[in-house]
Amino acid sequence: MAAICVFCGSRNGANPAYAEAARSFGSELARRGHTLVYGGGNIGLMGVVADAALAGGASVVGVMPTLLVEREIAHAGLDTMVSTPGMHERKAQMHARSDAYVSLPGGYGTIEEFSEVISWRQIGIHRKPVGFLNTNGYYDPFLVMLRAMASEGFLDDPSIDELVVEPTGGTLLDRLF
Repeated sequence: MAAICVFCGSRNGANPAYAEAARSFGSELARRGHTLVYGGGNIGLMGVVADAALAGGASVVGVMPTLLVEREIAHAGLDTMVSTPGMHERKAQMHARSDAYVSLPGGYGTIEEFSEVISWRQIGIHRKPVGFLNTNGYYDPFLVMLRAMASEGFLDDPSIDELVVEPTGGTLLDRLF
């Protein structure tokens, strides 16, 4: 089975559908026998997806900078918690431990981490599948922006077309593998 790196919010967001989608995704990931690799938090969508994966029997790996561990937002119930000196090392650890990437709704950090993964794929650092769990069309504006970048000559359409975008976790996992 695969190790799936999930980027998502440290908040639940305004719409309860986001937490429900994170819960459902974590459960489905576990049901399929995958490992969850994520930011290691016990709050927001991070905590929701981790709790659901753990409840379903999945192995869960958290990767968190020491600064955040010291703020006591680290999830205490994980199979593995990796503490890193900073964010760059965190992303390197997450990349090394993962076979695919999925972005759930989130804020600056989620977009930053996932954008790096997309750019790494575009320049050939990896060929791992990448996907968006597009709950309630959350990522539609971002995808419009990517298409605008392509129409203005800054991206190639094939790099966008390789992104897997689905509204449900089960369908997303089906298409990733």
